Amino acid sequence: MSDATDKVRDEFFSEAQEIIETLSRNLLALDAAQKAGATDPSLINEAFRAVHTLKGLAGLFGAARMGALSHRLEDVLDDLRLGRMDLDPVALDALFRSIDVFGAVLTAERKEDDAPLPAVDELLERLDQLGAAARRGQAPSSEYDLDPGLLAVLTEYEEHRLHANIEAGFALYRLRVQFELVSIDRALEEMKERAKRHGEIITYLPTGEAASADSIELDLLLASKRDLAALIGALGGDNVVIEPIPRRARSGGAHRPSVAPAGAAGRAQELASIPAAVEPVPAPSDPTLRSVTQTVRVDIRKLDSLMNTVGELAMVRSALHRVFERVRREGQRPLAAELQRLHRTFERRLAELQDGILEVRMVPLGQVFDRLARVVRQIGRELGKEIRLVITGAETEIDKLIVEELSDPLMHMIRNAIDHGIEAAERRASVGKPAVGTIALNAYQKGNHVMIEVEDDGRGIDEEALVSRAVSRGIVQAAEVPQLARSEILALIFVPGFSTRNEASDVSGRGFGMDIVKTNIAKLGGVIDIQSEPGIGTKLTITLPITLAIVSALLVRVADHVYALPLATVSEAIAFDPAGVRVVDRREVMTLRGATLQLCRLDRLFGLGARPGEAGGAPRRFVVVVNVGARRLGLIVDHLFGQQDIVIKALGASLASVKGFAGATELGDQRVGLVLDAASLIEEVLASHDAHRPEASLHG
Repeated sequence: MSDATDKVRDEFFSEAQEIIETLSRNLLALDAAQKAGATDPSLINEAFRAVHTLKGLAGLFGAARMGALSHRLEDVLDDLRLGRMDLDPVALDALFRSIDVFGAVLTAERKEDDAPLPAVDELLERLDQLGAAARRGQAPSSEYDLDPGLLAVLTEYEEHRLHANIEAGFALYRLRVQFELVSIDRALEEMKERAKRHGEIITYLPTGEAASADSIELDLLLASKRDLAALIGALGGDNVVIEPIPRRARSGGAHRPSVAPAGAAGRAQELASIPAAVEPVPAPSDPTLRSVTQTVRVDIRKLDSLMNTVGELAMVRSALHRVFERVRREGQRPLAAELQRLHRTFERRLAELQDGILEVRMVPLGQVFDRLARVVRQIGRELGKEIRLVITGAETEIDKLIVEELSDPLMHMIRNAIDHGIEAAERRASVGKPAVGTIALNAYQKGNHVMIEVEDDGRGIDEEALVSRAVSRGIVQAAEVPQLARSEILALIFVPGFSTRNEASDVSGRGFGMDIVKTNIAKLGGVIDIQSEPGIGTKLTITLPITLAIVSALLVRVADHVYALPLATVSEAIAFDPAGVRVVDRREVMTLRGATLQLCRLDRLFGLGARPGEAGGAPRRFVVVVNVGARRLGLIVDHLFGQQDIVIKALGASLASVKGFAGATELGDQRVGLVLDAASLIEEVLASHDAHRPEASLHG
């Protein structure tokens, strides 16, 4: 792979990752089906095809370890789909383990790291042991009066499915269906989906007959436990004839003859002639090389570059507006009108470009939820706990970069829920709970934010243990305990290094370790809230911005500095009235429409000193109300400049640890402003007693 170009290598990694994720989804569906007491053979077949494709891709790019692993895994899946091996928990564990090992191999290939991977050898040995135990030599039953021509063209897999269905006591039916050539693919898939609810379609072949030159007739072999009348009611139609396939007479007497088929070679040739497109099929004299796919893969770095360009164009738009205003003031009306028209057109097209790029960056949260489902299964088995994961809102979309950074915090939360939250089956039974624990993962959009909820029906959080541990470690003074609100007690689990456990756990470490989760969520511009009821369960709610790329922001001035506040976190801005400020428990607050609003003087928090003109009087100031999730805060600023679209750029490694700032942005006129992180400011001011003091400062 070292000789491949970077572009081709990136394409390989993207496609391999997609195949592995598809395999993961198939395995999760198989696991769910097995727990429900059924096995869907189509899922095993899809998993087999995914691994077969991955093997071919690995061979094409010279990824030897991935190729070897794919080859061995393909053999096991082939044994499973052909019935030579049972899909038991041991086999499923090995299949799920392959997802993690494939990820490790893919990472090593990307880094061009040829160092041995012990996990690969371990998995290959497990797969070898599974393969050695596979059963061999099953043959289809001759109990039914099946057409010899049909049997001759059955694949090994179809032969196995025929035998398995007959052994399970299913009856066999022939569905003779007329399809229009122009819609054969779509119509056939629809028929297969309808039939799937009543049985399994083993195979389908052309009959060689058709009502017209624009149609084709297929025989579908269906295995079902339904009777003929039920199938006719469910699947029958003007273009569908359903007939039962008779069983052979045990005495060897006469039986009803079936429709004479074409020979095997003729059937295979006719099958190859079935069109593979939903659109009208081009004539043989008019071949096409068009691809059937309408998607392309785009490196997220290219989208970042485009987003930076859009940000620069936004500054050009602002400059164009300033030129228009200057020309208008100078009285050049015709030129001003032309500039205004150009400015409006440019602004409209720029907004369309910005929205388009943002839409391309959005991906469904299901991408990370699928990985969490594997974690739930693995950790549950390690701890001997049966866990049911309920996922809703997987289609909710968020920025691709946020999705990637969200994986580890969510995984940590899930691990803690299983290890610390869900009780053992015996304990659950003793308190009247079902033996199977439930973790609910829910996502939904709320305005310009995405809400993610992780809820379990476990034991809840022991608040007395939290307080006792906090007092013993000096985090909270004993005299302060009676004044602590319930929300403040629960928030103790986010204190760095805090734990209610004295012994470490192999699964989630020592105690909750939720400070890591909170820190990572804050880096994404989000906040995390917690609710818990003893004996009922715990609910963690994450509030995140939809995107961190380009945002609309409110520009404000504090002392001599200009800052940008993302509008997604701004609910309103009002004039500041010093007379309405009062101090409660060392915190400055004001009343806003009947509710108490805590205030934060940004000049003091940032240690900026006196405002311009402060010595000569009291200039007008403003309160910008920001809210993230259920929390809100009033930021006192000196001036409001208005709204502007900005592209947020990272501060760099040396400044990344500075709290309260999400990054920097270009404001035009060669000015650079810092972007305030509302979530971080709210955390700093509301969560810290030191920050509640009016004289507190982030700079000491």
